[in-house]
Amino acid sequence: MTRRQFITLLGGAAAAWPLAARAQQGERVRRIGVLHNRAADDALGQARHGAFLQGLRQAGWTIGRNIQAEARWAGADDDRIRTYAAELVALAPDIILATGNDGAAPLLQATRSVPIVFVIVPNPVGAGFVDSLARPGGNATGFTSFEYGLSAKWLELLKEVAPRVTRAGVLRDPALASGPAYFAAVQSVAPSLGVDVSPVNVRDASEIEPAIAAVARSANSGLIVTGSALVAVHRHRIIALAARHKLPAVYAERSYANDGGLISYGPDFLDQYRRAAGYVDRILKGEKPAGLPVQAPTKYDLVLNLKTAKALGLTVPDSLLARADEVIE
Repeated sequence: MTRRQFITLLGGAAAAWPLAARAQQGERVRRIGVLHNRAADDALGQARHGAFLQGLRQAGWTIGRNIQAEARWAGADDDRIRTYAAELVALAPDIILATGNDGAAPLLQATRSVPIVFVIVPNPVGAGFVDSLARPGGNATGFTSFEYGLSAKWLELLKEVAPRVTRAGVLRDPALASGPAYFAAVQSVAPSLGVDVSPVNVRDASEIEPAIAAVARSANSGLIVTGSALVAVHRHRIIALAARHKLPAVYAERSYANDGGLISYGPDFLDQYRRAAGYVDRILKGEKPAGLPVQAPTKYDLVLNLKTAKALGLTVPDSLLARADEVIE
């Protein structure tokens, strides 16, 4: 997508409902609410929003003609997320796209009638969003963020890129059910790799710096950064702290490696937003969320940042370079 096309998409998405008056005579304009857990000026969040709108265009929808999208950007603020969820439901949209547990939960508390498509939700069954992955059963369906067992790969990659690591902190948000699940998977492979792992709980932004400093105080330490809205919003700070403390770190999403992190392994979430547009299209055309199975990620990316590796004094094995989907020089 060109920069001009992307800006055009975003401009259309920002339009309010009154633009529907410009729709072609006789054509119904469908309304979509979009609840993001990132800030409006977050480049990655805008890229995801653009991917969603691109998916809608590919399905035959035109922003401003037969569809309108009203977006809210919460910036990982729980109070703001609840406020925006209520606002979007009050607009009586035809469907709502929700990002993460923190987006889906307040929406489902506010409505059990408006269809909801969620993305990047770790465990929608455990969270009570759906009855089962195969048969959601209610007004919500969507896409899970991760297979928990695959998080063991993070520790394997950390050990491969930094063989001297014997201790690893697993940075997580303890308020999320995914936090313990991620840690359990990492812990299951730790003995075979000769690494002691410990949870690093971060509940808010003020805890990030002391938590990472505590990990760095132990010799031969590394860091595993699991996914959460809090981590995503403060990713640049986390990456900078890892660099300051000379900590090799593995991240759950490719954007972290693109922003200077050492290595990332995780789902392609831009692809997930495009796929979510497909579910929105099907629901707008008459299908019910209850009958659309929740889908797991289908594409995972391994990204290496050689500039960061060099700054840490690490030599990346050729075998790891060969497996990488992207290598940042």
